[in-house]
Amino acid sequence: MVSIVIDRTGTHARTDHDHRHQHAPARSSDPVILPPVSVNGVPISRKEIAAETQNFPAVNPGAAWHAATRALVIRHLLLEEARRLGIVAEPQADADGRIETDEDSLLRLLLEREVQTPKADEETLRRFYENNRKRFLTPPLFEADHILIAGRREDVAAFAQARERAASLAAVLMRQPERFADLARDCSDCPSREVGGSLGQISIGDATPEFETALSGLAEGEISAPVETRYGVHLIRLARKIEGSLLPFEAVRGRIASYLEEHVRRQATAQYISLLIGRADIRGIVLDGAATPLVQ
Repeated sequence: MVSIVIDRTGTHARTDHDHRHQHAPARSSDPVILPPVSVNGVPISRKEIAAETQNFPAVNPGAAWHAATRALVIRHLLLEEARRLGIVAEPQADADGRIETDEDSLLRLLLEREVQTPKADEETLRRFYENNRKRFLTPPLFEADHILIAGRREDVAAFAQARERAASLAAVLMRQPERFADLARDCSDCPSREVGGSLGQISIGDATPEFETALSGLAEGEISAPVETRYGVHLIRLARKIEGSLLPFEAVRGRIASYLEEHVRRQATAQYISLLIGRADIRGIVLDGAATPLVQ
């Protein structure tokens, strides 16, 4: 059996029989020997890493190990820097009354002190608004009618009957679309049958995804092919579509400011962590870092 050994730099893997089996692929059953990891001479135990991998679902154990180890290394660097700067923990409670740990408090205070995030000025906020107007449209409204032939997917026979009945009604409506309201009253299993299948005005999020996808693709007056949802099979008619309108800048100014502030904060935090990585002696895993401050 060929054992895979990852070297301490984490840059490549070698096997104990490379000279004889250079092209032999590793089998999934082969044991993986993980390298010891340390940060500035302080080891991070395999037990810690194994526990942390539970927070990083991944397609394979190697990816989970790398993500978990990276998180622990960064946490260690931040805590080390907080203590070097003499920051004292001041735990706070969240909205649910839960008190943060001393370590979490140190992380928060460190980033609040060291990571500066300038606020966007009025010109920047308005420029973002003008360049992203589609983000600030109200959802469209649809005036729609439908015929529902009820059936549960898990009841295979009943759902097959619902499909067959809906297909039969669809064939009738192809020839006589003006009969939609009458057929809804006679055949629909939805309470809307009392008003000819009318659902009134609906918006995105009011119906199932399959229903909304079909509805969004219809022209006014058009009737859909049978649409299957968890409730059964539908025939949908779009009576009218009311396009969304642009929200005024004043109504979304706060939302834009919060978004840009969070975006800048994430960038600045990533740069700060990159600097700490670049200055540290990290063994057992390779992380990208910067030796000098990045452009702000």
